[in-house]
Parts: sequence; structure tokens; C-alpha cells
Amino acid sequence: MPYTPKDATAATAAANRQAVAGYDMQDRQDFADADRGLIAPLPGPLRADDGRVIFDASRFDYIADDTEAPDTVHPSLWRQSQLIRRGGLYKVVDGLYQVRNNDIANLTVVEGESGLVVVDCMANVEAASQAMAMIREHVSDKPVAAVIYTHTHIDHYGGVKGVVSAEDVASGKVPIIAPGTIASFDKHAIGENVIAGNAMSRRASYAFNSLLDQGPGGCVTCGIGIASLPGVTISYLSPTDPITETGTKRDLGGLEFEFLYAPDTEAPEEMHIWIPQLAALTCAENANHSLHNIQTLRGARTRDARNFARYLDETLERWGDQAQVHYGPHTWPVWGNQEVTGFLESQRDTYKYIHDQALRLANKGYTPLEAAEEIELPQALGRKWFNRGYHGTLHHDVRAVFTKELGMWDGDPVSLHPHPPVETARRFVDLIGADQVLAEGKRAIAAGDYRWAAQILHTLVFAQPDHQDARELQADAYEQLGYQAEGPQWRGIYLTAAKELREGVQAATFATASPDTILAMPVDILFDYAAVHLIGDQAATADLRIDFHFTDTDQTWTMWIANGVLNARRGASERTQLTVTGPKAALVGALLQPATAPQLARSGAITLDGDPTALHTLAGLLDDFDPDFPIVTP
Repeated sequence: MPYTPKDATAATAAANRQAVAGYDMQDRQDFADADRGLIAPLPGPLRADDGRVIFDASRFDYIADDTEAPDTVHPSLWRQSQLIRRGGLYKVVDGLYQVRNNDIANLTVVEGESGLVVVDCMANVEAASQAMAMIREHVSDKPVAAVIYTHTHIDHYGGVKGVVSAEDVASGKVPIIAPGTIASFDKHAIGENVIAGNAMSRRASYAFNSLLDQGPGGCVTCGIGIASLPGVTISYLSPTDPITETGTKRDLGGLEFEFLYAPDTEAPEEMHIWIPQLAALTCAENANHSLHNIQTLRGARTRDARNFARYLDETLERWGDQAQVHYGPHTWPVWGNQEVTGFLESQRDTYKYIHDQALRLANKGYTPLEAAEEIELPQALGRKWFNRGYHGTLHHDVRAVFTKELGMWDGDPVSLHPHPPVETARRFVDLIGADQVLAEGKRAIAAGDYRWAAQILHTLVFAQPDHQDARELQADAYEQLGYQAEGPQWRGIYLTAAKELREGVQAATFATASPDTILAMPVDILFDYAAVHLIGDQAATADLRIDFHFTDTDQTWTMWIANGVLNARRGASERTQLTVTGPKAALVGALLQPATAPQLARSGAITLDGDPTALHTLAGLLDDFDPDFPIVTP
């Protein structure tokens, strides 16, 4: 039976109507800008190789420009979604083009005399391939001269094999330019998305609405892009040309590109790009038509809000008086020097305000949550549409500044060593009584106090996960919180929580740890990935040493397990129990799924020299990760 969300309550409808007063709904400049330069609309549904529909823009037709926000959607998010649903191929300026909104990220192409330079490759091969086909049909059939990754996030490199072949990159025909050293870029791009990939993917399925149906009671858009697409092909090719210094220049396709290195901002490795012949600037994801995350809800390293401001100011200092257009890897461009500088100055000041005010309150003794409840942006910043919380939110960004600067403890002794959630919940329910908790939840919902309802009912759901009345009531509270959320990630988290409380855990539709990404991992990160699968207590008494010889790179690494830890280093060991030899693609299977090693050996993919039971021992020490682990229940 299809899942049917409930209607907005009278309290939610009133809250969303009241929210309109805080915005300049008559400002329609963004609509003109989002439509500007349209060459061709998207050419129909995006399909996988097997014909399956991955994405169909027509499913968002209900978000029409002349349709008022329904009671189930915050009016600010509705407006942003009306803008985001515009998709197609656009001319930004002569020589610079974007395909937007067949994916969560844009693909930008700069046409030079001798070739095309692709700036960011979308999140998946299917969307990037469709985008490049549109470029070929409507703009130019010149060869790809270079690929640029602006930063280390999956929605900017995942489609690279839809843009360029691995052979052209390996031969040196097409360079891939990226910020940071190659080793650092690989470490952060792959490490962030793979080492903690199972947890990140599960959390991302909540934050990016991927377990929700599209519609006014579910996924509207992702705010910074149309949607996170299910069932796609994620690829990876390592950079070949690193940018580690501001002022570095490259001649690409016959045009000059100058780079500003901006590490530890929106990503651990990131850079801004200036093309003087086009007077075109991008600050990657350090400047967007949305407030960004200082701490992502999907999970990633906490960012430095001060660095956002610092590098935006340096960009203004270097190119602010020349820039005529700012284009980004998400949303639509900004045209005109005054508009570009005003946009960057306002975003700079927003991040610095968040940073400075969070630490001002920290120094006055506020906890992260107390500060987040207190801080509001000044009207000069907060009423700018591009500073609204369509990706990050002011509330969780303030808390993130505390995390970045002060760490995980909020300064209150009671939070230093609390009981875990289930034990805490049981004690509260034993003290108060299940019936009393349920009654208080009902009272809070009737009063429109959905935050308190979700919080008090959480104790009963975690103490008694099969208490269906408590689950249904908490789902009702989460649902209304989702309908009232301006931020699409908050909306997605609340609405997915409601759905899973009612229907149980939903099957994953997306994984950041794709086979292609795993195969692309540098060898040291490959062993790190294996190490986080090790069951420490079971491995505490193990004494295991295996050598892996990679024939395609002529490298040997020794891996050993002792003291419940898996370590690895270059070179062979004199005390190895087994040497496994083969190409990297086969050794990945032997390392991560050692139970398959005998079959790989029989097929000739690998050879085993020594005691083959060592791999059987290894298999017994590695954990499996369930991509559908519970979140809203224990």
C-alpha cells in the first residue's frame, strides 16, 4: 500500500503562513536569473543503461511558478524549489555553459579555441553523460581538453567517466586539475565517502530525501539542487595536476585559468577559479544561493566558518573589481560586477557573523544549543535569499562552530558521561510511566508543541520500541516539524523519521562507497577501509600477517593484525604467513571479502603462496555493515 503522508495541522498551516512575513516575496530577480540564457530544456527522463528511469523532471511540475506553497511546505523552501526545478542547458556568457538540474549538481563547460574544459562532473555518470550530450548537440563537439574538480565532494567528481575516459587521463591526453596534492585529494575524496561511507550514506538518505516520494508531503527539492538520484553509477579518477598555491595559472583549451587555493573551507581541499578572458569567477561551494553547512548532517569533517569568510574576502581583493559573472557548481549564476561583489560580500559576512557570534556566546558561557537558539542574522544579511538555510541552517551551523573550536563536549558536566539513549529512556519511562509519557505527547501535539512532543515520545519509543501508539504519535510530531522546516535537509530528516516510524526501515537507494570508488582507492586508504571492518575485541588475540603483491603497480604491502588493530605498510615481511599476488582489482576482493579468495585463486585471478587458511582467519575477523541500520528506533 503506498505511503500516504498526513495533512498539515492548523498549527503548522498557521506557522507557515506567518513565515511569509519574514521574506521579500515580491523579489523576483532570482527567477529572471535562473531562466537567463536557456539554450535547451532537459531532453526527457534520465535513464540507466537498462532503460530504468533514474530521474524525470516532470515529476516536479507541481512546483509551478503560479502555485502558492501548500500548507505542508515552508514558503521559503517552496520558492527555492520553484527556482531549482528549472533545468536544461544554459549559456552563462559567451564561451561558458552549464547544464543544471538533471542532478543535484551542475556541469560547467568552458569552450576554448582548442577544446572544452569541464568544471565539475556532477554526481554520477548518467547525468554527466546526458549533460555532455547536450553540450555536443547545442554548443560544441570539440574534444575535452581538461577536467577540473573544484573540491573533494562526490557530486563534483562522481560523473567523471561520463565526461572523459580513464584511458585519456592515464595517457596524459586530458589532465584532471584539482586542489591540494594528489594524495591529499584522494584521501579526502575517497576517505570521506568510503571509510565512513555506510554511516554517511544512511544519514544522507534522511538528509537528502532519497527515501521519500516526491510531492508536497515528501521530497520537494534538495534546495541546493533538484534531487539526490537513486541507482546511479558513481565513478572516480584521481587528479593528475594538483593546485597547491594561490596564483597558479594554467592554459587550458586556449584560455587562462587562475586558481585561489582555499583549503579547510566547504571541503578539506577546495579552490576558486578566475578566467580573465571571460571575466568569470567561481568560488566553488564557498558561495552559493544558500547558506552552506559548517557541519553536514550527512556526516563529514567540521568546517571552518572563518575560512569561508577569509577566502571569499581574498577572492574579492584579487578579482572583485573585474568579475562580471559568478557561476557555481550548484544553483544559478550572478551577473554584473555590483551584483557579484554584493553577493560575495554578503556571503562572507554571513559566515563571519556566524563564527564570531557563536564564539562570543561561547565565551559568555552558552552551550551550543543555547547559542543556536539565540543567534539570528541581522536583517541586512538574513533577508538575502542566498543566505537562507537551503543546505546548511543557521541553527546547526552555530552549533558546528562550537564543535570546530571547542570539541564534542558542550561544557555541561551532565553531558560528559550520560547513560546511552536506551538506558536513559527506560529510566525515564520507569520513573514517569508509559501512560503518562504518552499522554504528555498527545497534549504537546494538540498544543502544536511538536519539538517537545518528539522529545518526550522519544523516551517511550526507545524504552519500548514496539509501542505502536508512541511510534505513531512521534511520527505525527516529526511530520509537522518537517512541514515547518525551511531547510530541506531538516525537512527530509523529519519526514523520513516519520515514515520509518510508521512503516519500518526503508531500503537504501544510494551508497557513496561505489565499486568504482573502492577500486580507485590508493593502496594505503584501501587498507584503512579494511581496518574499519576489523572487529577489535575478536581480533585482540589474533596474530596474522599477510603480504599483498600488486602486479599492476609492482608494489608489495604487508598487512598485520595484532592487539585488535589492522596495520599495513609498504614492503614484504620476512614473517608473512601468506603472500597474495594479483592485480589491484582482484586483491581488493581478496582483502575486503577474503572468503572469495579460494574462488579467485581457482580462476587464476590471484595466486596464493603460503598458508591459505590465513585468509579464512581474516574473514572471521571482519565485520559486515548493514546499509539499513535503524535510526529512529534502537
